[in-house]
Amino acid sequence: MAICEAQPRSTAQVRLSDGRVFEGPVGTPLADFMAMAFERRAQYPVVAALVGGELEELSYRVVCDVDVTPVDTRSTDGLRIYQRSLLFVMIVAMHELFSNVRVRVDHSVTLGGFYCQLLAGARLTPEELSAVSERMRAIIAAEEPIERLTLSTAEARRLFASQGYDDKVRLLDYREDEHLSVYRLRGHVDYFYGYMLPSAGLLNGFELQDYPPGMILRLTNDLHQLPLHSHREYPKLMGVFREYGEWLGILGVEDVGSLNEAVLADDLRREILVSEALHEKRLAEVADEITSRPEARIVLVAGPSSSGKTTFSKRLAVQLMVNGARPFAVALDDYFVDRELTPRDEHGEYDFESLEAIDRGLFVEQLMALMAGREVTLRQYDFGTGKNVPGRTVQLPPNAIIIVEGIHGLNPRLAEGLPPERVFRIYASALTQLNLDHHNRIATTDTRLLRRMVRDAQYRNYPAQMTIARWPSVRRGEERYIFPYQEHADVMFNTALVYELSVLRPYAEPLLRTVPHGTMEWVEARRLLSFLRWLRSCDASLVPHNSLLREFIGGSSLRDLSL
Repeated sequence: MAICEAQPRSTAQVRLSDGRVFEGPVGTPLADFMAMAFERRAQYPVVAALVGGELEELSYRVVCDVDVTPVDTRSTDGLRIYQRSLLFVMIVAMHELFSNVRVRVDHSVTLGGFYCQLLAGARLTPEELSAVSERMRAIIAAEEPIERLTLSTAEARRLFASQGYDDKVRLLDYREDEHLSVYRLRGHVDYFYGYMLPSAGLLNGFELQDYPPGMILRLTNDLHQLPLHSHREYPKLMGVFREYGEWLGILGVEDVGSLNEAVLADDLRREILVSEALHEKRLAEVADEITSRPEARIVLVAGPSSSGKTTFSKRLAVQLMVNGARPFAVALDDYFVDRELTPRDEHGEYDFESLEAIDRGLFVEQLMALMAGREVTLRQYDFGTGKNVPGRTVQLPPNAIIIVEGIHGLNPRLAEGLPPERVFRIYASALTQLNLDHHNRIATTDTRLLRRMVRDAQYRNYPAQMTIARWPSVRRGEERYIFPYQEHADVMFNTALVYELSVLRPYAEPLLRTVPHGTMEWVEARRLLSFLRWLRSCDASLVPHNSLLREFIGGSSLRDLSL
């Protein structure tokens, strides 16, 4: 092909991952290309895109030919962008109607919503909430633009101070960067950690529900290919979040800004000791509840990945010993069926997280025999061969309490055949409620992912990229096999520690920096690195050796404790 002189082009091409190519004037927003390529009201709307391996907002202007992978709400990043934009619309609507109230986004509601409260004990009536909903719908119908602005950190501090956002001022006191991206909607400027939609008109399907003493903002359309379990009631889970809120009050830590204050003032030792004491007190209460039921002989412990279930079970065992019981551990994993009998998922891969991967008949039979005081040769699963082999032979005393830790502990089908009065179920999870500020929550999944990443590197020699790559599959298993059964628990235990992110930062940052640029995992690594920069680091030597956090950072005095 001959080379010839060409005129500068005034257009740029967007090459989509499905092979289609679109062309438009240089500087055209990515949103215009996506509107041309995809239905605006599709079930899973496109809310961002990967451009040259970087996650970009739809407001991103295309100035040269690029390869683009659309990001819709089926992805975690896409769903976050959609939810964050909807929260901004709610905050603006509430500000316009009730300028004297301040809203705090407390925590998520399983798969699809957020529980919010008004500060200073304020409440909105159902009629007032209805008015907020109508204002939100009006903002969406008007397709009001959401603009991204860049301010100096000093300018942002002055702006938020003038608006009475003391939480944001505290946060910015420890900002390492000189500039901050903020968003403006109908003249209201706010900071949000993460990207936004360019227009409120891209939102659709929500409800604002009265849930005393606060409210729940829900998605009402299926944006993420999962059942909207948030439409069920979760009184026990909500109770645990309220308990954690009370713990934050005891500690005097309102948000990340106040946590940073404690770190830099060298006061975190007190917060650590009180946090650990609150855990120990709650563990003692759980042990008391178990031993107050003389018929309860089996404790099933379940929870999502990296909740600290192993250390929780061992610390619970110690408290049960204090109460005169003899705890004995049984691993649910030892009841896997032989590998060739394991069910397969939709991709043809072995589904080890399926309940059908467990030999429930033998599990129930052996637990019944143990409770009856008979001698039992336990099952042991050889993960190398995928076969079952005989394990140790045991006979338990009358005061034995069997502790079983496993993903299916809350599923009623696991314990079919066991007398209900003999079973005590516990849900353990890291239900973080410490947020960046009143409008920016820290996802419980982020805390657990950081925990798992540090533990994988510490004990399994897994790189951060591998942990991040596996995380979506782990989350799908949780959403399918754990979260639907949360409320079956007799008690819930929150394994989150108010100070832990400050301890995890120096462990996690070097791991995240090893993730190769341009990979899908780099997008998540970059997001987590950006988030961790808001936190001041804490010396891990302050963490007690029996802390749940030691399960992840190492140095646990309970690691070799056998039951």
